[in-house]
Amino acid sequence: MKLIAARACPARAKAGFLSIFLLLGGCALPLPDKPVRPQPYDLGPALALAADAAPSGPALALGRVEAPAAIDGSHIVYRLMYTDAGQQPRPYAQARWTMAPPQLLSQRLREAFSATRPVVEPGAGLAPIELRTEIDEFAQIFSSPGASEGVVRLRVTVTAPASRTQRLLGQRTFTVRQPAPTADAAGGVAALRAASDEAVRQIVAWVNGLTVSN
Repeated sequence: MKLIAARACPARAKAGFLSIFLLLGGCALPLPDKPVRPQPYDLGPALALAADAAPSGPALALGRVEAPAAIDGSHIVYRLMYTDAGQQPRPYAQARWTMAPPQLLSQRLREAFSATRPVVEPGAGLAPIELRTEIDEFAQIFSSPGASEGVVRLRVTVTAPASRTQRLLGQRTFTVRQPAPTADAAGGVAALRAASDEAVRQIVAWVNGLTVSN
């Protein structure tokens, strides 16, 4: 019995030493990298859209900008038009909008129109005209691996909701393209910012030129 116990002791000691070695070795292994958070982007300050004059036009009811599901999210979308699958929208993995494009453009339109007229919520009966906007395109479009542009296409409908039967005052599609300074997410965002600002300028000018009669 003593012989068997004596033989078992070195085995237990060897197993204990191996366990300690593995434990110490495990402590020396590199820890996994922390997950990289996507870089957040927005449309930047809208100071350039503000007018010097005080609001003077009739009140405008401005609803939320609408968009299809592919656009109504935080992904920054691009399309590779030089491939067979060019029509397929692709999201950048490490870049996100701080808000979905419909929210960003709703905010942009409200800021711009507020410089020329009072802006109210739709359905309250406080405005003689109402603006509805839909996004048809809001993406970075690549014509080649090194060349791209930001494309914003908005369909705008203006109605007179206070009339006995809601009257259409005008409908128009605005398409603006701006070249991207770089072929990446940051370049796409810069191009979409410039295209959004120009589209908003055009929309404000068009709406302000419409004749509203009771």
